[in-house]
Amino acid sequence: LPVLRPPRATDTASKVALVMGANATARAVDRRIRQVMVVYRENLQGVTIAGSDGFIAGDERTYVTAFVQVIAAEGGVVQTAYEPVGGFCGMELFDASSLEAAAQRAAQRAVLMLGARRAPAGKMAVVLSSEAGGTMIHEAVGHGLEADLAQSGLSIYSGKLGAQIASSLITVIDDATLPGKRGSFRFDDEGTAAQRTVLVEKGILRSFLYDRLTAMKDGARSTGNGRRESYRHRPIPRMSNTYIAPGDTDPGDILRDTPCGLYVRKMGGGQVNTVNGDFVFEVSEGYLIENGSIGEPVRGATLTGNGPRVLMSIDKVGSDLGFAIGTCGKDGQGAPVSDAQPTLRIPDIVVGGEVRQ
Repeated sequence: LPVLRPPRATDTASKVALVMGANATARAVDRRIRQVMVVYRENLQGVTIAGSDGFIAGDERTYVTAFVQVIAAEGGVVQTAYEPVGGFCGMELFDASSLEAAAQRAAQRAVLMLGARRAPAGKMAVVLSSEAGGTMIHEAVGHGLEADLAQSGLSIYSGKLGAQIASSLITVIDDATLPGKRGSFRFDDEGTAAQRTVLVEKGILRSFLYDRLTAMKDGARSTGNGRRESYRHRPIPRMSNTYIAPGDTDPGDILRDTPCGLYVRKMGGGQVNTVNGDFVFEVSEGYLIENGSIGEPVRGATLTGNGPRVLMSIDKVGSDLGFAIGTCGKDGQGAPVSDAQPTLRIPDIVVGGEVRQ
């Protein structure tokens, strides 16, 4: 996982120009743009791990992230859009992920949602775009597969190793070895080498995410997911880069095979109860599906459901894959992560929005 262009080798003026360019790009999209915030961050973490078993190793972890937040307003309606880029990498991030392109996407989304009507409420088919980010997999599935929660009975997946917990179309992987991804590392904070772990294989729960302590309790081996924010915290099981594996269905065919419903291009935040699997997620960019095509934009939609039931009901998995980045919070610790999913269809889920009489 080499860093090709260390941030320290780039002068401050170039970084300021990067931010100013993104700001100008966003503001130029539309006169209704009221506010633009562009943030650039670089983090260099020096890590030394010494274990009682004689293991000792050092590492230098470089993270570069940036985000653009845009506020648009018209006629008393205010819409906010957010677009981040980042990874376990240096300034080469911006060779592949243009910050100006991110600024343009955020500005266009904020303006688009100004004219969107309120989302309809009720049960309907939902197609989640691969652009939606992996909020669903991270929150509704990933946390429940962290071994400490499972062992303490705080996960809906407790005691279900070997059981079917999802549709046979669903395979879930956590992979800390992916080059450049925000959740990647060479070894975890206990010295276990980063690895690829299949958590769910064709719907069957195969493994939890283990650190050394939880692995010992289960008579298993650490999956290399013992992570901590810094030396001030203890290692606990955490996700790295977690994703639903792509299927073999063309994403366009999934949309065409769905006569009506909601198309989710971008997910917002959400909440999940890991004990029973219930969740609610916001939709930050959504569209009605009309006769198998993307129709008019809608705002104010939420998705409400139960993680295991939704996973069991997914009936189409696309051949694409889209990653999103974030900082995951748990037990007062933040950990850099990424998550991803292909285009997915949930045939029947509760959408919150405007109830029509």
